[in-house]
Amino acid sequence: MHPATMFREGEVEPLLAHLAAHPFVTLAAAPEGRLFVAHAPVVVRRLEGGVALDFHLARSNALAPGLDQGFRAIAVSLAADAYVSPDWYESAEQVPTWNYVSVEAEGPVAALDEAGLLTLLDDLSAQEEARLAPKPPWTRAKLTDRRFEALSRAIIGARLSIERLEGTTKLGQNKDVADRTGVIAALGDHPMAALMRATIPPGA
Repeated sequence: MHPATMFREGEVEPLLAHLAAHPFVTLAAAPEGRLFVAHAPVVVRRLEGGVALDFHLARSNALAPGLDQGFRAIAVSLAADAYVSPDWYESAEQVPTWNYVSVEAEGPVAALDEAGLLTLLDDLSAQEEARLAPKPPWTRAKLTDRRFEALSRAIIGARLSIERLEGTTKLGQNKDVADRTGVIAALGDHPMAALMRATIPPGA
């Protein structure tokens, strides 16, 4: 997370909304002292004991063997990001920077059982197919049982139980309105421009 408190996001609901909107995360863990990174789509679970992220990995993934004993991991979800040139500011004596929006979730990871994996796969495909509406959603009913079983044996499900959830929303809040407006104009139709525009008070 960015060390400046003005960029820190700690409210749970906006952070979970971010994860739901940007579910493809980078996972980092060191189950046996060596750091490994994996990438996976997640499903946010609101459970009685807290919030978790369910995901799956190929059994050949370097992190997969560690799931037998469990390990701690950090999941990072990055949304929009953009380089900011000093030439775009109204003010002089500026330096380059990078604006971005990200969320970190940290906690212990454990393997899901077979039923949990099947539920995850169904929920994940439903979650992502819904974004493609009005296309009729794909479901695993379109596969033969034999084909689905062969594919599902090649992966393992996992759950990260969230103990720390924080976000960074770095949109130039430390700059005055004129400087931020200059960056927005230069970025044009970049997604970062819309995010930055929303931080400027009406009439400013």
